[in-house]
Amino acid sequence: MTAPGPAPTDPPAEYSIGVDTGGTFTDAVALDGQRRVVASAKSLTTPWDLSIGLDGAIRAVLAKLPPSVRREHISLVSVSTTLATNAVVENRFSSICTILIGFDEAMVERSNLRRGGGGVVVRVAGGHEGTGEEHAPLDEAAIDAAVREHGPRVEAFAVASMFSVRNPAHERRARERIRAIFRKPVTCSYELSSQLDAPKRALTAALNARLTPQIAHLLEALRRVLERESIAAPVMIVKGDGTLMRAEVALEYPVETVLSGPAASVVGAGFLQGLQDFLVADMGGTTTDVAIVLDGRPVVRAEGAVIGGWRTMIEAIDVHTCGLGGDSEVLFDRERRLSVGPRKTMPLSLLATQFPEVLAELTLLAAEEHPSPHAAQFAFRNPGRDPGATLDRVERRIWESLEPVPRRFSLVARTGPAAEALRRLVDRGLATIAGFTPSDAMHVLGRQEGWNQQAARLGAAILATEERNANARRDKDTPEQICARTYEFVLRKAGRLVLECALAQDPGIESNNGRWGPLGALLDQTVAGHKFSNVVDARLCLARPLVAIGAPAGAYFPEIARRLGARLFVPEHAAVCNAVGAVAGVVSEVCDVLVNQPTFKVFRVHDPAGLRDYSDSHEAIEHAKRVSRELALAAARRAGASDPHVETQVMERRALAGSDADYLAEATVRSRATGRPATGVHA
Repeated sequence: MTAPGPAPTDPPAEYSIGVDTGGTFTDAVALDGQRRVVASAKSLTTPWDLSIGLDGAIRAVLAKLPPSVRREHISLVSVSTTLATNAVVENRFSSICTILIGFDEAMVERSNLRRGGGGVVVRVAGGHEGTGEEHAPLDEAAIDAAVREHGPRVEAFAVASMFSVRNPAHERRARERIRAIFRKPVTCSYELSSQLDAPKRALTAALNARLTPQIAHLLEALRRVLERESIAAPVMIVKGDGTLMRAEVALEYPVETVLSGPAASVVGAGFLQGLQDFLVADMGGTTTDVAIVLDGRPVVRAEGAVIGGWRTMIEAIDVHTCGLGGDSEVLFDRERRLSVGPRKTMPLSLLATQFPEVLAELTLLAAEEHPSPHAAQFAFRNPGRDPGATLDRVERRIWESLEPVPRRFSLVARTGPAAEALRRLVDRGLATIAGFTPSDAMHVLGRQEGWNQQAARLGAAILATEERNANARRDKDTPEQICARTYEFVLRKAGRLVLECALAQDPGIESNNGRWGPLGALLDQTVAGHKFSNVVDARLCLARPLVAIGAPAGAYFPEIARRLGARLFVPEHAAVCNAVGAVAGVVSEVCDVLVNQPTFKVFRVHDPAGLRDYSDSHEAIEHAKRVSRELALAAARRAGASDPHVETQVMERRALAGSDADYLAEATVRSRATGRPATGVHA
């Protein structure tokens, strides 16, 4: 009689960790095998050393897991980030060399490649025609000379050639020549977009090359944290369209992570709330982002993302953003009206939590009848930063007057130029300014807690005195009144952003360079909660549900939704929704293959492996389908998809050949391969 074998055991539990590095907080969540959020945590983001904030958030979320969960049970780590977006917006770039093949000077100017410095542009002969034939031989000697001249002083190269989407041979050969001389990153434009418009494609390639160090910094910080925690899971990163890709691929195509943070918030909102058609409003510490989801997919900008004035060819969600968040600076504008944003500042309530000694100074300042400008603001050096020899004379003087502990703004920067120099140090991550923010106002009004309420109240009192003196008023507002006005300002500005995003989806209604004409008055009255007319009943109401996420969402959006007549959802894990979206997405890659007719009855397939001509259009399209499917599947697997499935569609453009006959002029065969990310068990 055979002895019974060992009892079957359950498969090991799998957990996924999602991380979002925002401007104020680094959030982390853990999902179990049933894709339920089982733990979440927050840690302050540390821009001078991202690993500190990452380590704090990840360690905190791991500590909340059951004791039976071991490190080997962590099968996936995925991260969303604002690093690439912020680098583009703030014009912080690494030095690169961009090689343009077959471009003339007018095309270089149209590309905007010389904007902002940070690199050199070299034109060489070569390129192809729209049909894929060679326009001129590639000048390899000129490429070699440019690489030897500029290579030692740049961190990466970008290559763009005329009609490389129809034939990428010259871009590929240029990359081979560069790598034969210097082993530095090279970005080819044809790999980032299949669209025409070579100048815009060149700009996209250059941005990609310039962003490589920023993403490398983030992923290296994350690698160190995971190594310390003995986590060996594969790492993914969120792209601007909300899908995922492996960290190794992100190092090659960092420009695809532009708008990663807002995209993760949209994916997370849909995942947590289970809706198919809705608007999502994400209010964080620095910005408020609004986007629309239809049929379960975020609305995407077909023409490419526009960030910081740069027009790219990267597919990303259509997000409407304004510089309004919980940590936005509250100030009085030139007309002496209370205003919020767009600059970010550290809340006084948080400053006093980390540096309790500032309470004494705030108390003294609040008692002054005529406080100095910026009286409610403080500044300090960020730890571990060394500017080296990069500062000008004024910046150097400001840097030397700063300390690791807070000093009054007015003592550090006494003049306008000095104040601007201090803000430049802040923009470069060398210093921090603290001041009164909406987060402080919410502490005073009892809508937020966790930091020092007394510091927030003192800051509001100082602002009230500044306003009284500036406007020559006899009386001044109470701290509660200053906070209520701050709250109302945020309500109106965030509500207006939601309405403008919704209206932008309807052709003919969108604004003209921000001007809404007669509709503007109705927008203003709606977000203010006022009647448009005593005789005519008119108001704007959202026809789709509104999902509000982000840490401050619960404080503002119930009232915003009431004024907009919207059905509001605030998910259970709204405060860490971006981190949820970072790990809840899928891997999805698209490949387009073009078929056209360069001469009568010759159907050309623009196969990246080489041009293929057919005499029959059906055979040409079938070949394009095979190539498109194979390339999409290969790209999805390389990006980290497990067992992807593929969908293919053919978009034909036909032309008339007579009164009642037409012919195929052009066809685009598009394949999209989609799959869940491979986990540690399957990777």
